[in-house]
Amino acid sequence: MNGLSKDAANRLAVGEAAAGQRIDNFLLRLLKGVPKSHVYRILRSGEVRLNRKRVKPDARLALGDELRIPPIRTSAKPSTERQPQNATPLPVIYEDEALIALDKPAGLAVHGGSGIAFGLIERLRAARPQAKFLELVHRLDRDTSGVLLVAKKRAALLALHAALREGRVDKRYLVLVKGKWRDAKRSVDLPLTKLLADGGERRVRVEREGGRSARTVFHRRGVWPDLDPPVSLLEAELHTGRTHQIRVHLAHLGFPLAGDDKYGDFAWNRALARSGLRRMFLHAQRLEFEHPVDAKPIAVEAPLPADLAGFLARIAAAKDGVTRP
Repeated sequence: MNGLSKDAANRLAVGEAAAGQRIDNFLLRLLKGVPKSHVYRILRSGEVRLNRKRVKPDARLALGDELRIPPIRTSAKPSTERQPQNATPLPVIYEDEALIALDKPAGLAVHGGSGIAFGLIERLRAARPQAKFLELVHRLDRDTSGVLLVAKKRAALLALHAALREGRVDKRYLVLVKGKWRDAKRSVDLPLTKLLADGGERRVRVEREGGRSARTVFHRRGVWPDLDPPVSLLEAELHTGRTHQIRVHLAHLGFPLAGDDKYGDFAWNRALARSGLRRMFLHAQRLEFEHPVDAKPIAVEAPLPADLAGFLARIAAAKDGVTRP
């Protein structure tokens, strides 16, 4: 475990290589051989301290921070969590010396934790043991498919994070919703706030007073008004990246997202499942941004997955669609 003591607490100063990393990702790489569940347990129990304070797993490290890690013993056997068996290779859309663009499949979490032993980033690191640096640039929900960026250098990670914060990344998603969408283009500005529902479930809702600003621009791509109920295909352009932003904005407007088991129309979802759509119709289709090294414009796109494309084709075959770009 990189020379860490097994009998006394360890105190580490965060160096340049670790600055900007999530603390859980840093510990998972540092404490090789320690079960992932144990790493998250010591974080949540407060045994890990950052600058002498309790810290959440998603907190980010900064240069010069002091990290306290409790004494940890590990088995001599290598952890099987770091050795996924028969994992399907992750489809690479684009790769160069600074970044990787992956086409994330639906159903795969981007990182481990909260009961998930092995996420996308852990699979990628296991598949590329020679890589010195692999970090998620952003995240997608487990049930969302599409373009996901991974940085191969810290400078690229920081540059892309800055571009995301400053709104210099054009993010486009394809969504299928219930209802007849009338506007060719509609800008939605509705502040959002997070809350914990009964049982600890995380939810998001529109809250005009005190919520964080959230803006989505919806572009109409197709309407099937004669279906029962009518459905519409939209392109969602994200100007902010709040949790569940697209789903909550659509639900609030009365256009629930197809297959959304948290904010959607549950009776409609059951009917969709019987018709062949067994997951959420939310796909991260395209990202456009300046390359973090040479600032040249770059665009990466993930085609609509076969299950969503097939369902859309069945709709079109059943009823004539009306497309209004």
